Amino acid sequence: MTEKFLQLNSLKYALRMNPIDEDALEEPFSDDRVHRVLTAELGEELADSLRRVRRFQETMALRRSPDEGLRERKRRLTRQRISDVATILFASRGFDNVKVSTIADVVGVSEKTVYNYFPTKESMVLDWADEAIDTLAQVIRDCPSNESLTTAVVDAMKKDMERYDEVPDDLVIFLPRFIALIESTPALRAAWLEMHDRIVTAAAQALAARAEVDPRDPEPLIAARALSGLGGVALRARVRYIEQGLRGRELRDAVLADLDRAARLLETGLWSFNLLTHGRRTKQQVLEAAPAADEARAQVVKALRQARTAWRQIQGQTREAIREQQAMGRAAKRAARRGR
Repeated sequence: MTEKFLQLNSLKYALRMNPIDEDALEEPFSDDRVHRVLTAELGEELADSLRRVRRFQETMALRRSPDEGLRERKRRLTRQRISDVATILFASRGFDNVKVSTIADVVGVSEKTVYNYFPTKESMVLDWADEAIDTLAQVIRDCPSNESLTTAVVDAMKKDMERYDEVPDDLVIFLPRFIALIESTPALRAAWLEMHDRIVTAAAQALAARAEVDPRDPEPLIAARALSGLGGVALRARVRYIEQGLRGRELRDAVLADLDRAARLLETGLWSFNLLTHGRRTKQQVLEAAPAADEARAQVVKALRQARTAWRQIQGQTREAIREQQAMGRAAKRAARRGR
């Protein structure tokens, strides 16, 4: 990306304008306090699973940043715990029924400290927005000019999904609840859409810089929306298959299969955008790129046909089940009339 985002990230702005309460950071965080509250909200089994996840997350964070100082670690832990507690309380009690003061009491910090980290209640839920924006833009910038943008983004997403493998099966049910929370809360839904717009803006700027075109041109804009949409496909697929009862490796494989299908469809359109990043190409080079696009299109057509066949089968089964129910209902009515 060649220039800074047009709009400042609200969280980073708030942190600059409102320095962190250092006194609160010096106070040790009581994991037992949080554990007691979560046990009351979720039950002992789920609360124990969440405690294990928190400890695993801390272990991974220390591995990623072995030189992290004590003050930085306290800030990171405080921010993460505020977000975790807020999200769970929102999902359990309802977004509008939880006060910021309640979250502060559970975490063991002042209400002012909560607002220093998160300027709004919505930002406590979408605390990973900055990371998602930066990651997609970085993947686009780092993708070699002779490689597929779609493949680069999908590979990065697959690598990121590996962390889900460490989540206990009894916790995966929180994702559907999390999405339901966002969709049922107007303020969260608005924040979710705003976050997606920021992701698209960052991706469009990175794509425009890569192709040396205006970020307001239609090509980088539509390509940015398409690439960022892959994340939505993966998220919806995960929710869908969790609700169908899949867990562990089966869940991961099903999500990846859906992601690959979406990527194949996307690649049939984005291969032409890739040509912009190569500079001037000879007619022969363009002709050599065509077979790859044709193969991708063939795979897309095959996948769509399979999906259409499966959908027709489901519709047929549904109609048959309805007919059977209707027939049973008519038979029951005739039997009732005969018995009178």
